[in-house]
Amino acid sequence: MLSDEHGTATNIKSRTNRLSVTSAITSAQQRLKLYSKVPPNGLVIYTGAIVTEDGKDKRVNIDFEPFRPINTSVYLCDNKFHTESLKQLLTESDRKYGFIVMDGNGTLFGTLCGNTSEVLHRLQVHLPKKHGHGGQSALRFARLRAEKRHNYVRKVAELGTALFITNDRANVAGVVLAGSADFKTELGQSEMFDPRLQALVLGSVDVSYGGENGFKQAIDLSAEMLDNVKLMQEKRLIQRFFEQISMDTGRFVFSVKDTMQCLEMGAVDTLVVWEELDCDRYELYNSVTNRRTFQLKSSTCELHFKEGGVSLEVQSKTPLTEWLAANYKSFGCTLEFVTNKSHESSQFCRGFGGIGGILRYQVNLEDCEADVSDAPDENDDDDDGDW
Repeated sequence: MLSDEHGTATNIKSRTNRLSVTSAITSAQQRLKLYSKVPPNGLVIYTGAIVTEDGKDKRVNIDFEPFRPINTSVYLCDNKFHTESLKQLLTESDRKYGFIVMDGNGTLFGTLCGNTSEVLHRLQVHLPKKHGHGGQSALRFARLRAEKRHNYVRKVAELGTALFITNDRANVAGVVLAGSADFKTELGQSEMFDPRLQALVLGSVDVSYGGENGFKQAIDLSAEMLDNVKLMQEKRLIQRFFEQISMDTGRFVFSVKDTMQCLEMGAVDTLVVWEELDCDRYELYNSVTNRRTFQLKSSTCELHFKEGGVSLEVQSKTPLTEWLAANYKSFGCTLEFVTNKSHESSQFCRGFGGIGGILRYQVNLEDCEADVSDAPDENDDDDDGDW
């Protein structure tokens, strides 16, 4: 494909644009040679030229494997880098939902996490059909048909437990039942269906197909249902955070500076971050002391980085949301991105800075700051800047 695009680009009339596009395509081809196959989570490549803050042109070649599977194929030639698909990965929840797509020909078990769907298991079945026999034959065939149907529902219920229950706990946040007949209703109401999964049933949807086509249709039809579930889960999460504050447990933290300090201490159990948080993490370099430091700043702040009268060189700039998504596991916490669509989450964003955490234990930040002020300067790399 890139070879064809390169050939097309040679016909661009503007010499400057032609050279820019062909050079970027050539760079992308060279980057692809570094990979013998597509990484498990996909591959992202950005190539081109950008204008730096001092007005100079700079070649950019970036390639990496996303931290989550990306199921979007995009090729774009534009005057900017498009990061919409990557941004969506950051705002997607880690919550996984189970799907059971059941009809008279078989059942498909699958999961949906963010925009990534996975088929776990397929079960085929051959149920006897109705026929025109009368008398005792009709009763006998009806009994056999009911028995086969009962065994089918039982088998589906058993597979549901095997696939969606791990170590006596559900491994999905919710279950959606789908199908083209009344099998899904019968399964949901059956005593054979595991009560732990029954309690997680979010609802059922009617689909026109079985198998993978039915799975895709079920995902589309359940989108609004799952959005409502996510919103309710978000509200419950924020309410948990507010309860810690109202009860004055001391097991809460908010604001960028205090939250990052508790995160570094390993005290944060659940980290709550607004998906549109306006904060960037800067890696800075002091050419005099040969030291690297980090600072956090809002985009509205004036970017003057100095240390002991020496101007610091900006080595990299990363949105804090992106950095947290890539590194939160190293702090032993769970990360929850929230919107500002509910009353609770809007209050969290406006009143608490859009970032906070539920702590494992009480932390006295004033004592911690006193300890830091008395200590040597060996931890300056974790400076939180203007926050």
